[in-house]
Amino acid sequence: MKTTNSLALALALALGTTAAACGGTYSPDMPGGDGNGDGSGGTGGGGSQRPLDATGKFAVHSTFDLATNMPGTAGTVVNTIIAATDGSDDPTRWILDQLIAQLPNGTIKSALTTAESFVAGYLNQRLLAIAPDFVSTMVQVGHDFGDIAKQFGLNETLELTHGATDYTAVHTVTGAHFKLGNQEADYTLANYNMSNVVVNNVAVTMDATGQLTIAAHNIPLAYGALLRLGLDAAIIPELDPSARNLGDLLAHTVDCQAVGAAIADAIGIGSASTFAGACTLGLSAGANFVYSKISAIDGTALQFGLSGTAKGFDKNNDRTIDTIATGTWSGTLSYGTTPAPLAPSTFFGERM
Repeated sequence: MKTTNSLALALALALGTTAAACGGTYSPDMPGGDGNGDGSGGTGGGGSQRPLDATGKFAVHSTFDLATNMPGTAGTVVNTIIAATDGSDDPTRWILDQLIAQLPNGTIKSALTTAESFVAGYLNQRLLAIAPDFVSTMVQVGHDFGDIAKQFGLNETLELTHGATDYTAVHTVTGAHFKLGNQEADYTLANYNMSNVVVNNVAVTMDATGQLTIAAHNIPLAYGALLRLGLDAAIIPELDPSARNLGDLLAHTVDCQAVGAAIADAIGIGSASTFAGACTLGLSAGANFVYSKISAIDGTALQFGLSGTAKGFDKNNDRTIDTIATGTWSGTLSYGTTPAPLAPSTFFGERM
């Protein structure tokens, strides 16, 4: 994504070229300066400057820090993942918990439940054989969830219509932008069966210098659905390109056949295949449990209460705004009745 510094540098270079061609110093805030050489200020020879115009549709890119002041219960998703790795006998204790839950009631389940602590230690001694990458993978998933929340990006459009004096805008969220380490990518909501979020009648003003002020408005987001999108489309493929979801990732990091054989050997009752089958079902249930936590977040929409300021620039001197730079969102995040201040957030845009 373009940064404010790179936009400013590109603008400075463009203005420098224009100034050299016209034999003078150019400022986007100066009267005239439309580059036509007749001193008309873009009015067709009338001698007065035509006002800047922001009418049109802009592609906007916003970045939010949701980790700092996230209200509500969204953090329970990360805590669920951490729970798989934070105990002294994890991860095998967590794997056993999922496995035992899938066994039918009876002698085998009772025996394994009674011996669970012993079996967890026994399995941990064989961890490299049964789940060599489980801990590191789950820790990385938790870390990546933090990255998504810390650098949560939205792809939007802002369509401005000029009224009698000011503007009215339609602010639409069309996608998400996730950054994981040095890797970043865009995800269009429509491609994942998610609807755009459309907010109509947003008041916008612009002064003679191109300074934009976007009035306060609310954007309701299904944050859980976006987290699920980030997990399945961004985090998991980065860790395991062959995995399509968390269930696949767990299945690829735990050898359930080895788990079944080790449990049968440890307690001397039940077959390896029985325990292996329960292991497979248990990992799937564990993944679904995480997903249920994510889905539960959307019982209430995460409301972005936003107002913004930015600078509009006319790059080709036709008195029409081409880019939006140095944008800053302020406001609140609300999850149910729990509001929190929005951490400093930025945006920029370009005419579509």
